[in-house]
Amino acid sequence: MNKEIKEQILNIISSEFYSPLTPDELFDLIMSDKEHLAKDFFKTLCEMEEGFEIFISKKGKISLPEKGLFVRGVFSSSSHGKFGFVSSDEGEFFVPPSFRCGVMNGDKVVAKKISPKSKYYGKGNEVEIVAVSERGITEFTGEFEGFSNKGRLFGEVRPDSDKLDFVATIVGSSVNAKTGDKVVCKITKYPLFDGDRICVKVTDCLGKHTSKEANYRAILREHSIPSYFDDVILKEAENASNEPISSKGRVDLRDKCIFTIDSESAKDLDDAISIEKTDTGFVLGVHIADVSHYVREGSLLDGEAMSRGTSVYFTDKVVPMLPSALSNGACSLNGGVDRYALSALITLDMQGNIKDTRLCNSIINSRARGVYSELNDIINKGENSEFYAKYRHIVEDFEKMLELYRILRDRSERTGAMDLESDEAEIILDENGHPIEIVKRERGESERLIEQFMLCANRAVAEFLYKHNLPCVYRVHENPDPDKIRAFSIFASNLGIDTSSIKDVENVTPLSLAGVLEDAREKGKAEVISGVLLRSLMKAKYLHEPKGHFGLATKLYCHFTSPIRRYPDLTVHRIVKKYLEDCVDKTSLSKLSALAERSAKRSSENELRALYAEREIDELYKAVYMGDFIGEEMDATISSVTSFGFFAKCDNLCEGLVPIASLGAPFYFDEASLTLSSGRRTFALGQRVKIRVVDSNVVTRRVTFSLVSCGEAENAPSAPFNRPASIKKSSKNSHAGYSSKSRHKKSSHSKGKSRHKGRRGR
Repeated sequence: MNKEIKEQILNIISSEFYSPLTPDELFDLIMSDKEHLAKDFFKTLCEMEEGFEIFISKKGKISLPEKGLFVRGVFSSSSHGKFGFVSSDEGEFFVPPSFRCGVMNGDKVVAKKISPKSKYYGKGNEVEIVAVSERGITEFTGEFEGFSNKGRLFGEVRPDSDKLDFVATIVGSSVNAKTGDKVVCKITKYPLFDGDRICVKVTDCLGKHTSKEANYRAILREHSIPSYFDDVILKEAENASNEPISSKGRVDLRDKCIFTIDSESAKDLDDAISIEKTDTGFVLGVHIADVSHYVREGSLLDGEAMSRGTSVYFTDKVVPMLPSALSNGACSLNGGVDRYALSALITLDMQGNIKDTRLCNSIINSRARGVYSELNDIINKGENSEFYAKYRHIVEDFEKMLELYRILRDRSERTGAMDLESDEAEIILDENGHPIEIVKRERGESERLIEQFMLCANRAVAEFLYKHNLPCVYRVHENPDPDKIRAFSIFASNLGIDTSSIKDVENVTPLSLAGVLEDAREKGKAEVISGVLLRSLMKAKYLHEPKGHFGLATKLYCHFTSPIRRYPDLTVHRIVKKYLEDCVDKTSLSKLSALAERSAKRSSENELRALYAEREIDELYKAVYMGDFIGEEMDATISSVTSFGFFAKCDNLCEGLVPIASLGAPFYFDEASLTLSSGRRTFALGQRVKIRVVDSNVVTRRVTFSLVSCGEAENAPSAPFNRPASIKKSSKNSHAGYSSKSRHKKSSHSKGKSRHKGRRGR
């Protein structure tokens, strides 16, 4: 599209004196002396029409589209693909089944608002898809049915995703596959209308459709998680890791008592700590692996790290951001060896307030490789611990750290930093990779100590960069939406929780929400309230602008402490090192700002990709595990209530759906109170039930339960529910029954697994 011609066209047709012209008339008016540009003009005109930037009437006259008539956004299909929604800057719009026009889940679309005169008009947010500007899906996995003849496949593929409601025809494929195999398909022909044929080329066969291995590989493919590094990347990492260590140009901290604390299985140790107690407080040393020394900006390694964005932690393995020569080798702060670090020496007073931060390039030598479980044992048993002798040389410093940790913990509580309660599952596998037990992951004081120290360092570095007018990749958690807080307040109030502290929903603070959570803990309803609150908050993300972190009750926050496994941390290190090298001028400042903006955008995208992949692998293993219990009864707690049933979480932390159809009588779903009710019978969050395992589907990673018995709905409102005016009841004529959100999920600012120190959290 010729931008200059487009601008001329828009200037003419947007004029208040413009009278609609035909394309030829408009060309004569604009290009009367530029016949050589005719091809560019009409091509630009066509592209503008396809993009709905202009409208051509039945009489062939050009005008601007009616203001507010079209919306642009991303189409999200419902389960089974019958209808969907368009998410746009203007909000969410409903697409009736007959107005999908062949669009597929994830497509970027242009939609036209449905006229009030249409029989499909309801709430006023109905639209019709009129164009696809960009396809969201280019390949998918599914079950193959057909045969092979002379090295070519013939047949059909049914997609795994229930949001892709079609059967695709195979063309031109030479992959070897059998009926019942899971295959990867690349779309070669998209539908032009609903029911139109979709053609695909099979590019890979992953194995038997219902096998754990095939579904594992499918999840990696779906989320573009690479399982290996190219040889050239491995070679560059190997060469970098072989560079000899030198103290030149660095602050030598090898005489300090510095050590790491991590899980027993961790191999990428990217943070070490030290402490000094002073007359007025403490000097906390947080020493982070100097990854930027080895991964040079603009190198192949750097490009690979940015494209991955983060290490991905699965049940049985880690897909690292960096090759093991660096992640587990030269960059890992292993005990007893010299390592490069970027050190933050943070001066704190006795109340845990940061008074000063000094950053420096350093060289360190870790005195110990601390293990969470062993140090927790020392905290509990002191000198009687079987591990005391192992850590005798660092115990004195560790006790000082515990003192500072408790000060920081108390400070967090005073400022209102939220600690939402949620259970996290640890999946235990046998030697064959089969899940044999699922237990709740416990977090002791040593895990919480490291979390508090890393939070402190991240805050200190963000404040340092802001103070010196330097760019930064901020970790941002924006203030919650007042409407969602209002709905949460009413929900909690009807459960008997004191919500007076959040009466002013427009100005709610972390401290005021902490008061609600504390009252919920005292009344034994913390898990229910925490879950609903979590879904009421915004999702954390990376931005190059400081917009605060609501959940941590701080104005400035970044990720600095995990550059081995997170790219935004690596970007922050590069900015810090430019400052330390005194290399920040107007030109470099502009480049660093652009780097921060680019890194923030890519890192947010990669974080979500990794989060979804990790979650699906966990769900896959849980589905495999629950497949061993078909027909058995278990105790469970209702964890989520929807219009199509309720989800119950067993005491082994596996979750399944009790479909509404299996409950017998017709039930009414109240989306404000999150209850299902039929007469006096009510199902509510937190209610204890006994279920029977009916089915466990490895392909969809869904577990289905039937209800055996239930206790009283303790968390259901005892009085008529007070519904705010902005929240309407579900009805047959509303779109509530068409909800695209099949279940409530954790947002991305929730804490990560403890063995990785909240890798995806905060």
